[in-house]
Amino acid sequence: MAELAGQRILLMGLGSFGGGLGCARWLIDQGADVTVTDLRSREDLQEGIEDLEGARLVLGEHNPADFTATDLVVVNPAVPHPWNNTLLQAAVAAGAALTTEIALLTARIDRRRCIGITGTAGKSTTAAMTHHLLRAAGVDARLGGNIGGSLLCDLDTMGPDTWVVLELSSAQLHWLGREPGWSPGIAGTTNIAPNHLDWHETESHYRDSKAVIHRFQDARDTFIRGESCDPITETLRVPGEHNRRNAGMALELARRVIPDIHPACLSSFPGLPHRLCAVGTHSPPRFYDDSKATTPEATLLALEAFPDPSRIHLIAGGYDKGVSLESIARRCEQLAGLYTIGATGPALADAAGGSCTPCETLERAVARALPRMRSGDVLLLSPGCASWDQFSDYRQRGRRFTTLVSDPVSTQDGSAVPTSSSID
Repeated sequence: MAELAGQRILLMGLGSFGGGLGCARWLIDQGADVTVTDLRSREDLQEGIEDLEGARLVLGEHNPADFTATDLVVVNPAVPHPWNNTLLQAAVAAGAALTTEIALLTARIDRRRCIGITGTAGKSTTAAMTHHLLRAAGVDARLGGNIGGSLLCDLDTMGPDTWVVLELSSAQLHWLGREPGWSPGIAGTTNIAPNHLDWHETESHYRDSKAVIHRFQDARDTFIRGESCDPITETLRVPGEHNRRNAGMALELARRVIPDIHPACLSSFPGLPHRLCAVGTHSPPRFYDDSKATTPEATLLALEAFPDPSRIHLIAGGYDKGVSLESIARRCEQLAGLYTIGATGPALADAAGGSCTPCETLERAVARALPRMRSGDVLLLSPGCASWDQFSDYRQRGRRFTTLVSDPVSTQDGSAVPTSSSID
């Protein structure tokens, strides 16, 4: 795959976070004969498509003929069960190789100068904190992987002293585990709990994929587990004991590069959008967007970030990934309110019992919650589920929540949602 000029390359799925677009642009720049295929239409994709001049676009479908007339297929990691995908099987039978954007990147960077971070919860924040610490210490550090975008387009600006910090998902690691196998020189796992069983099919496959983060390391490499790291005691702008633990792990990882980095550097870390992020202009904050919390464990961590659960109005539910939400339901009696939405909403409401408020949609949930909030209460969107049943991704869900708590709108049942100022 080193020489891509002139190769017929099929990019399967642009994705929603910029990795596919960045990869396609980079492949075009390498002189490859690029075809981009995506099940979404041009109208659904819109943003970024105009930048793919030079690529052939097959949108709204996957044409089987494209998969048997190519040298290389770059598979979006979101494609589920790739080992059973008939289109990919046909490509391999016709002599094509398979790869991913992240594998194209890792083949072109020094693994000894790469920090890779995975886990069920906290990997994005830990990766961003690690990157923040390195930058604060004057290190030329780049942040990429599952956090969005593609570092392929940055390769020309990376020098011998550049460090790369990668957030790596279980799907990305599955692909990196294929022969010959790749692990970063410095690796960390925040925690592991059942997740993405709709993609992996079994918990054991999920765990095996996560283990790729350190499977191909050698004696010179470093592997750090989140539970072995002490939480930092310095003040952070992001709330919660779990974020102190994330910061502790980030500090341990960054110290493998710069041993004397001080944790106070993290006091300026602003947090990441949609990850327990305060929205609105209230002081103290009243509304928190934690739309990136797509597992029950992440939701429980968000709840524990606040001192008094009886002041929390929680909005939860969404796309069904086949993971039990019982742990969220059991918290219902401790909360000021639980408002369920999405495909998992009915089951979550049934498990939570009579004190739960089934709402179906985010609009209705906000409309029900706002009038019930007292001074000192918070409204927390921390769904514990993916967003794909009602939104294109967690970012759209989070942005919608921010709009709902900031501006008056009409919900689907016709009730008016008050502005945030009306409940001060």
